[in-house]
Amino acid sequence: MLLIGLIAGLIVYSFFRCGVGGFYTVSPDQRAVVTSFGKAERLREVASTELGDDAMTSEEQHRYEYPQVRVVGPGGPYFKLPWQQVHKVSVATQAVDLSWDPSKAQDTIEAVTKDNLTTGINGQLRYRVSESNLYPYLFGVTSPLEHVMGYFVSVLRERVANFVDPKGQTLLADEELEAADGESSGPAVDLSEGVSINDLRKNLPLLNQYMEEQCRSTTARYGIELDAALITEIDPPTEVDRALSAINSTRNQVAADLSTARADSEQQITMSARAVEIATNNAQAEVAPLRELAGTLSEIKQNGGSPALKAYVRNAKIPLYQAAHRVVQTIDSNATK
Repeated sequence: MLLIGLIAGLIVYSFFRCGVGGFYTVSPDQRAVVTSFGKAERLREVASTELGDDAMTSEEQHRYEYPQVRVVGPGGPYFKLPWQQVHKVSVATQAVDLSWDPSKAQDTIEAVTKDNLTTGINGQLRYRVSESNLYPYLFGVTSPLEHVMGYFVSVLRERVANFVDPKGQTLLADEELEAADGESSGPAVDLSEGVSINDLRKNLPLLNQYMEEQCRSTTARYGIELDAALITEIDPPTEVDRALSAINSTRNQVAADLSTARADSEQQITMSARAVEIATNNAQAEVAPLRELAGTLSEIKQNGGSPALKAYVRNAKIPLYQAAHRVVQTIDSNATK
């Protein structure tokens, strides 16, 4: 009786273990790797080289060589044997705060600038699990995301500690340097040079781009593709923030004064040019009838001689005599002698 019960129990266990529990499905945003006695089926011993290996040294490439395993795509139901285990992974893009750390609670990441100032950095890291390199994510390390965050934070702190200004020679490309030169032209911007936190704040897009480039190797290291780094806040200490606010206020005030002075000078130049133009027109208007009269007199003298000119002058004086109330005639003393 006991033997019959044992056999019946074994049959029921086998039914649920192999029949009901032997099927599984994979959702569209998931990928699965099946292991038999703890070992995954390997397609080749080394994963694809198109995983950001160029961002690592030859020694690192040799250290992070992982095999390519067979990946089960979305669909199902699939059947697995009792000694097999299914490892499902979500390949959807996910976001995590930079301050995320399972070992401790923190609201921000502390980093030291080149000026030896401790500042807080916040933001997000967008990532997704690499379908083409699932081995290191599943079997390489215990917590791959934690390793990626540690790697990212280490690179970020190194960059913050060495960041000088937008005119530095290591972070910016030539075209970016030219753009920075164009933006920083003028004495107002020069007031903030040498303040690392201010430079970091002004160049957050470049800093994010640099972090993305430096972390391209995470795909080959941990099987996680870094989609984007979004550093949004850099909060310096209170006293430093006040000093930066004062610098920014001074810079804005100088820029406003320069704009006002430039506008006033342009207005004065425009008004002066208009005044010169008006004076020139008035002078031309006064000179024009005199030139016309001179031309007429010259023509009369040329055609009729001095008598004709005297007759013209005499006729021209008649309207004046008619309009005048009194006429004073002077005698040339030289003529009377």
